[in-house]
Amino acid sequence: MDHRAPTGDPLLTARFTPPAVPELLVHRSELLGRLAAGAGGPLTLINGPAGSGKTVLTAHWAADRRAQRPPMWLTVEPDDAPGAFWAYVLEALHRGGVTLPSEVGRPTRAEGVTRSFLVRLADGLAGSPQPAVLVLDQFDTAQPPATAEALDFVLRHAAGGLRIVLTSRSDPLLPLHRYRAAGEIVEIRHADLRFTHEDAEALLGEHRLDISQAGIRRLMERTEGWAAGVRLCALAMQRSADPETFLRQFAADRTTIAGYLLTEVLDAQPPPTQDLLLRVCVTDRVHPDLADALTGREDGARTLAGLARDNAFLEQIDASAWYRLHPLFAEVLRAHLRQRCPGLEPRLHGRAARWLARTGRLTEAVLQGAAAGDWPFAAAQLVDNLALGRLLTGLEADQLGRAFAGMPPGTAGAAPALVAGACRLAAQDLSGCEAALRRADAALTDSCGPAAHLGRAFLGVLAGRAAGDLTATERAAGDADRLLGELPPPLLAERPELRALLAAHLGAAELGAGHLDRAETTLTVAVAACGPPGAEHPGTQDAGTQHDGTEYPLCDALGSLALVALLQGRLRRATDHARASLAVAERSALPPGRRAGVDHLVLAGVAVEQDDLAAARCHLDLAAAATGLRPDPATTARAAVIGARTALAEGDGDAALAALRAVAPERLSDRAVAELAVAESAVHLARGDAEAALRLLDAPAADGPELAVARARALLALGRGPAAAQALAGVPEAGEDGVAAPVRAHASLLRAQLAEADGDLAQARRRLAEALALARPEELRRMFVESGPWVRRILDRDPQSARLNAWLTPAAPDRTASAPRADGQPPVVEPLTAREVEVLCKAAEMLSTEEIAAELFLSANTVKTHLKSIYRKLCVTRRSDAVHRAQDLGML
Repeated sequence: MDHRAPTGDPLLTARFTPPAVPELLVHRSELLGRLAAGAGGPLTLINGPAGSGKTVLTAHWAADRRAQRPPMWLTVEPDDAPGAFWAYVLEALHRGGVTLPSEVGRPTRAEGVTRSFLVRLADGLAGSPQPAVLVLDQFDTAQPPATAEALDFVLRHAAGGLRIVLTSRSDPLLPLHRYRAAGEIVEIRHADLRFTHEDAEALLGEHRLDISQAGIRRLMERTEGWAAGVRLCALAMQRSADPETFLRQFAADRTTIAGYLLTEVLDAQPPPTQDLLLRVCVTDRVHPDLADALTGREDGARTLAGLARDNAFLEQIDASAWYRLHPLFAEVLRAHLRQRCPGLEPRLHGRAARWLARTGRLTEAVLQGAAAGDWPFAAAQLVDNLALGRLLTGLEADQLGRAFAGMPPGTAGAAPALVAGACRLAAQDLSGCEAALRRADAALTDSCGPAAHLGRAFLGVLAGRAAGDLTATERAAGDADRLLGELPPPLLAERPELRALLAAHLGAAELGAGHLDRAETTLTVAVAACGPPGAEHPGTQDAGTQHDGTEYPLCDALGSLALVALLQGRLRRATDHARASLAVAERSALPPGRRAGVDHLVLAGVAVEQDDLAAARCHLDLAAAATGLRPDPATTARAAVIGARTALAEGDGDAALAALRAVAPERLSDRAVAELAVAESAVHLARGDAEAALRLLDAPAADGPELAVARARALLALGRGPAAAQALAGVPEAGEDGVAAPVRAHASLLRAQLAEADGDLAQARRRLAEALALARPEELRRMFVESGPWVRRILDRDPQSARLNAWLTPAAPDRTASAPRADGQPPVVEPLTAREVEVLCKAAEMLSTEEIAAELFLSANTVKTHLKSIYRKLCVTRRSDAVHRAQDLGML
């Protein structure tokens, strides 16, 4: 047999030898199984970008010696003419032991083969006693169309005698749709080839690298599972003195990854395509029209589609018109752009910013303007579009904050000053915010327009709330309301959250000042501004990241309404509002770092008054995990009171005092100061120091029934019954209005205790019955626990009364709903839904969010929402803790 190509050149033996399987290899059994199954049919396609592991996977499968006839191998060269290609195919079959009839012949011309040759070859393969399995490695679109057409003809007419395994970076010019329709193809694509977290962990283990789970997650985020990237990082980490530090400081342009991508991907493209890639790399995603704006040409649509089709580290985003570069490739391209074209990158950012602004993509335009160093333009985008709130709340707040972190202090202009003020407020730097607002006031003129003036008023409302200054808040809110009427209605229609935000912050300031009824009215207006009651509020549907902004003021207003209800003693209503706030946060996937956690704080307050200490501690922890805008001073004081009451109930008086004394009294309302004094007085009473408790209650300037009840408690503890009775005389009787039910219940309880001490058992029973009747609707158990054993003594003398008040002893809760455990773990707040259990089971299998979404046919954002709900219900803050908690409870 002639072992030469039609050109007369020898056939290269190296092309028939599978590459050696790497010594350090991840055994990907699922993919190997799919490949083996595919080789049982006509066509298997393994398609992915350079370095995705196509050849390694196929070589690993080919090295399995258990098959009766190992697959034959041919590495295809892009410049193979059709005649040369078929000469190599015949040689591969011959070396693999396939005997063909002599009449099949051999190609005689490099330029092509005859139809007769293809017919004879297909017929010869059809008569072979055993199918021939041939791997065509690197079979790409660089092959002439005639080669693909001929291969399709032979494959279809070989009657099962030939089975082809193709690896390629791009789809071959085969009629893949026909193979799919006939069920005659198995495809392993880029998404299948990506390393999973477990694959990466296994590979790092093979390299004897002990990397933390956080480090592996960081590696996966940077490489997006790109096999070559993971391998090259592993090699670099082996040479690093501190692999974990390498991962934290990893820069693609300073590793061998850069050389790989530049050589294998960028240099493989024609010069115009290289120029386009270097220009579009300045954006996170690119539209064909944006590409044209950056290149000054009109070939963006064709070039981007071709790159995506060829797996050139650029992919189309969800079948839209937009594309994205692999982040590592984009990073390398940006470094190459700076080296090749110094000074061009900022100009490209500026050009992109203006295109994005013209097309209504506000956040991207701002980020590109900031990257260009064009601070007046970037700031004006937020101010003129009434979007300063995006710096403070929302999914983009952190990203925008980082973008403006580089803005030089004192940048001239009203818009930069307003943005600086918002950034300082987001960083909880109130004095810095006030300084920036003073610069804005100096720069604001009538020519600035109503949007800039509204931005100033808006920040004034937020700063006033943060400072606990109701007067300043009301003044700024009035200015904002007037300016809203001067704005174009279409612009206002694009910002439905503005009125809701202003009302939510004004209501919270009124709440902080102790004006509960006014706050309730204003906050109800804020909730109504977010959408009709009972309807799906805008931005809360399962719509990925499509928010209209109303979810943030809605969540804030509901949380503040919950706190109002708690202070009014309406615990059930407080719980309803708090859970409604949490539901909005969960449906909208609001991150804890962008929320104040008032909803969890209220639920903790409810739980401690109902003597559910495990739930109280759980909600306090979750409230602490929410690190959004700093709560106003009054909310800070209320958090300290709830934390102290919980700690005291747990028997930790030192922690209770520490919580209360950590609150600075400056800027606190008289009501808040009184709340702190009452709470600290209770701590001293629990420690047996009634004198200290009484002294504390003489300090606050405010007076009211809460202080009167606290004084009566202290006086009663000192044995001064008549003075205690006199203190209680100012507290309205149980049937009168105007005083919160918990305060009236506590006053009746103290009156009962006074009667019991005087030996008037009938009066004690009557007063105790009053207290129980007032406490029963809200299940206020804690005050009876704190009162001491005398309550139980009275109830035990009257079995009927004991039965009527069995609610004083909580029923043993369901183990999957709210059971406190013997080992001190927190309860489950609510039962998990069926879908949440499914998500949790997948999380227990160590699947990523994206993998869970694919398994359950959900969006990744929906999975994140379910996970947040699971964390809340299981009283945890991390996925691993949720899995362990569920396992402990027997849910998994």
